[in-house]
Amino acid sequence: MRVLVTGAQGQVGYELLQRVPAGFTVFGYGSKELDISNADQVQAVFDEVKPELVINAAAYTAVDKAESDVERAYAVNSGGVGLLAVTAEKLGIPLLHISTDYVFSGEGDSPYTPDDATGPTGVYGLSKLAGENQLVQHCSRHIVLRTSWVFGAHGNNFVKTMLRLGSDRDSLSVVADQRGGPTSASSIADTLWALTVIFRREGMLEWGVYHFSGEPACTWYDFAREIFTQAVSTGLLEKSPVLNAIPTAEYPTPARRPMWSVLDCAKLTDTHGVASRNWVQELRLVLQQLSERPAV
Repeated sequence: MRVLVTGAQGQVGYELLQRVPAGFTVFGYGSKELDISNADQVQAVFDEVKPELVINAAAYTAVDKAESDVERAYAVNSGGVGLLAVTAEKLGIPLLHISTDYVFSGEGDSPYTPDDATGPTGVYGLSKLAGENQLVQHCSRHIVLRTSWVFGAHGNNFVKTMLRLGSDRDSLSVVADQRGGPTSASSIADTLWALTVIFRREGMLEWGVYHFSGEPACTWYDFAREIFTQAVSTGLLEKSPVLNAIPTAEYPTPARRPMWSVLDCAKLTDTHGVASRNWVQELRLVLQQLSERPAV
């Protein structure tokens, strides 16, 4: 089966190309080779690749920059998804798409299900929700996979930021009142491939919106503490900095962060047999990768 992967140089896109199951021919395009907001480029790539399924890992993910770069955020996260959806529908092929916990308001106190009301509070979340709507409207065979707090050995993320800051500073202040599920890029890639394998075998999927994130839920402070504990034990850091737990109010950012980003992933498990993973164990694998090779 011929699979087109967009956003191939991002965290998840990179892992998708590293973890291709047997029997698939994959064509990965990064943003420099394929701007999904450019209709001519999209059509040219589809004509060249002739995919039988598309996995869209391309996105504008600069959450704070999006507040002032509204046009570009929407061009990629909404318009680009719309172009992919329309083109996939013309060919009668499925489109699997990665979305985010930012489509919710972050004001909940129980895990969000895929059917819960959305309510983004910033440009990034609004543009991603608009992209979801484009996909649902224009491509009948679609999967929206919402995830959260993505980390991995490749690209920029919270884990690598903490390691960099921890090597330079004796103390760090980390937000302790936002709660979510850290999710490894590799586990997201594995989930998307698992769905693709089911489609190849069955000729169909239960289309719709699903959630996938790491377990158990924690705060950024909890996440940072575990990063440093493991980094010291693996030799990535000589010692852990002193961590200070602070409220969100003491760490202002241009874009408002969701206070509550916990996702209910039961639908994915019940429907397709794909279970969430323990992020502590996933973190161990990522830190092992980083200790064995230079960071990318």
